[in-house]
Amino acid sequence: MNTSLPQFNPAAWMPQMTDPSAFQNLFKAAPMNLEAFTSQFAGMDVKIDPSAVTGLQTEYLKKFTSLWQDLITQKTPEIKDRRFSSEEWQSDKLHAFTAAAYLLNAEFLQSLTDAIEAEPKTKQRIQFAVQQIIDAMSPANFFVTNPEAKKKILATKGESLTKGISHILNDLRKGRISQSDETAFEVGKNLAITEGAVVFENDLFQLIQYRPLTETVYERPLLLVPPCINKYYILDLQPQNSVVRHLVEQGHTVFLMSWRNPDASGSHLTWDHYVEDGVIRAVHVVQDISGQDKINSFGFCVGGTLISSALAVMFARGEKPIASLTLLTSLLDFSDTGILNIFIDENQVRMRESTIGKGGLMPGRDMASTFSFLRPNDLVWNYVQSNYLKGEAPPPFDLLYWNADSTNMAGPMYAWYLRNMYLENNLKEPNKLSIAGHSVDLGAIDAPTFIYASYEDHIVPWTSAYTSTKILNPKKPKQNKFVLGASGHIAGVINPPAKKKRNYWTNDKVCDTAEAWLEGAADHPGSWWGEWTKFLAKYAGEEIKAPKKYGGASYTPIEPAPGRYVLAKT
Repeated sequence: MNTSLPQFNPAAWMPQMTDPSAFQNLFKAAPMNLEAFTSQFAGMDVKIDPSAVTGLQTEYLKKFTSLWQDLITQKTPEIKDRRFSSEEWQSDKLHAFTAAAYLLNAEFLQSLTDAIEAEPKTKQRIQFAVQQIIDAMSPANFFVTNPEAKKKILATKGESLTKGISHILNDLRKGRISQSDETAFEVGKNLAITEGAVVFENDLFQLIQYRPLTETVYERPLLLVPPCINKYYILDLQPQNSVVRHLVEQGHTVFLMSWRNPDASGSHLTWDHYVEDGVIRAVHVVQDISGQDKINSFGFCVGGTLISSALAVMFARGEKPIASLTLLTSLLDFSDTGILNIFIDENQVRMRESTIGKGGLMPGRDMASTFSFLRPNDLVWNYVQSNYLKGEAPPPFDLLYWNADSTNMAGPMYAWYLRNMYLENNLKEPNKLSIAGHSVDLGAIDAPTFIYASYEDHIVPWTSAYTSTKILNPKKPKQNKFVLGASGHIAGVINPPAKKKRNYWTNDKVCDTAEAWLEGAADHPGSWWGEWTKFLAKYAGEEIKAPKKYGGASYTPIEPAPGRYVLAKT
């Protein structure tokens, strides 16, 4: 079975838009032909109990017979799937039958994969692969079987078809599906516009210092370390949903790392480079500019893994540079990495090590494609239907614009990260890893820590994020504060209080398991940001007069924020 990164190629898919035969052939024999199904997994240690299959086939025939009788008697089947919720699907009996038959066959295939007896990772991969096929073969994805698309062609006298083909051709040039109106945004114009200046740069990153918006500020500054696999402005989208602006409005002097988008000149960079020349250097610069021995620190996603690695190195060197640590949707224990687990095994890691492990780049486009196919109905097929079949232009959406603005990853760093984090889970083990010349122990990081996770996060499962409470401050567990927010990896984080959306959970008790923590947690409406800002204020020191200038004697401003590093395209 191929477990390489999934790709979507509009050119390969385009001919099928008017030919749903692939959809028909997929399910034609599947419910009754077990041999055809299992042949797809030749060479894998896979078994299926024949009695379980017999039961599934019997149940399938019963449901299909009932569905067929509904069609003969002109009774419209009930369809609850939101992909087929429009009037066009519900009012036309033939299209309703097509959707209902698709859902029935999808249910059978899902049940069949659930009945497979295999090693857990193998079974997870089969389930993922089958689900990808099921989602791709939805009748909503083809002109002939999509009544909404056909109705729009008639209503617009063919204009929607012309526009759809134009959208396909534009996306072919870009090599990806457009998820947002990209003409509506420009970094530095209406995204990443919180006022600041670049006060330091090297080949890895630029350090941005933001202008105070209050007359007084806390004496201890806050350093933000975003993920190096994405651009930093997810934390500074627009004023109304900017994490950076919110922090500045709360009286914090904010510094932020803007990682350089690696090109061939950065293809040699390792994890050690990102720790030593990246995060540790940024910590020292912030200390120098602020005159503070201790600063508040922050890491988001991979940025959380990076800053935790860097702090473990610094504590091993005898430095104690932080007053507090914040980790947002970050992994330190990679025992359970959710759906991403299917992409990681010894063969895959060795392949990356042999191809780019000693020099090269992991293209940002490949990474973006992989993450989109983790939620294909929301991030792929939804846009196929609207952009291509209906000829609709995607609306402007700042978060999805950012999502498409991908960055490359240095091959040596990426391969090392895969092996030591995702494959072997070495970081959580005290002194098992050597980083930047030192054996590292995350438990030696002695600082109050705020750990946030999102309940529906499919990239960093919240239960995995909770295990950080056991790794950090093991002798002082009450120094750790865990907060769980609603929604997913990004939307859960970018949830400003003014919107009064979603909810979050808190529980000050230290529990052995994530499930026990949640069982005793209190549910609160709105954003978790208030909990975080209260935490930061406790460790930010006294209030002092806000500085009037950026940088200091040794760090003069280089250029205005957002800086040029964030503007580089893959």
